[in-house]
Amino acid sequence: MREIQFREALNEAMSEEMRRDENVFLLGEEVAEYNGAYKVSQGMLDEFGAKRVIDTPIAELGFTGIAVGAAMNGLRPIVEFMTWNFAILAADQIINSAAKMLQMSGGQYNVPIVFRGGNGQAGQLAATHSQSFEAFYAHVPGLKVITPSNPYDAKGLLKAAIRDDNPVVFLESEKMYGDKGEVPDGEYILPIGKADVVREGTDCTIVSFGKIVKVANQAADELAKEGINVEVIDLRTIRPWDEQAVVESVKKTNRLVILEESWPVASIASEISFRIQQVAFDHLDAPVLRLTQSDTPFAFSTSLIDEALPNVQDLMNAVKSSMYQL
Repeated sequence: MREIQFREALNEAMSEEMRRDENVFLLGEEVAEYNGAYKVSQGMLDEFGAKRVIDTPIAELGFTGIAVGAAMNGLRPIVEFMTWNFAILAADQIINSAAKMLQMSGGQYNVPIVFRGGNGQAGQLAATHSQSFEAFYAHVPGLKVITPSNPYDAKGLLKAAIRDDNPVVFLESEKMYGDKGEVPDGEYILPIGKADVVREGTDCTIVSFGKIVKVANQAADELAKEGINVEVIDLRTIRPWDEQAVVESVKKTNRLVILEESWPVASIASEISFRIQQVAFDHLDAPVLRLTQSDTPFAFSTSLIDEALPNVQDLMNAVKSSMYQL
């Protein structure tokens, strides 16, 4: 094991898969000459050349459409969006072409493509550059949606996504690219759709995903000091999500709090809440609780940012409420 940055884990995943399969290529804004806006593609142009690491114009709809067509013709593109906020411009190609093509063609055309880039809030970037898109794309049949929370998961899941014969939405975070974590020296792949029980516990289950898993872990540490033993589950994959792992945890703890960075309405937390009350109602000793971003566009003001996002104390209070200690 060695400690590397989140961006380096992504770089290794792409580079290893490009060495393994000549049909894999990367395209996006500034991925080549500039080594990526967040240096995720550092050195890849030098190794693979301009035919496989391709700088595109600032035209997300256009280069996404080209990539979908390439995937339909046997290549395996990786499309980097500088931020998923910009991918709104390419939603027609992602949703109406990539996601639906297998069904619309009667199984004749697979679309083995990965769409990846920065997701969620990253500080003072204001409302149009601070959105979390997990629920947006998880709503669409035909897409797989992944959001890793650490370098180890990022590498293993990105390699799995590149090898998958279906379109995969891979959501990262601008705030995580510099995060460090242990990653094995050898090759490994993590299965899509398998959650990680980050911390075992008996009093309450916390389910989360992406960078806000850090808040879950911090809250778990603080709660442990008060004698409250929580179980933390990192979903890793949002569609398909690991329902079995959450159900088994709820059977043990009898309580569930879902922590999410995005808005509350039509959220991932809403879907999980519905499924748990449907299949594990008799195991619940308290209502399922969710903790999300406030139901407003994201602000530029630092004080309003702090108010909008769930924090450690908010999560601790939610767990205690679930345990009828508040």
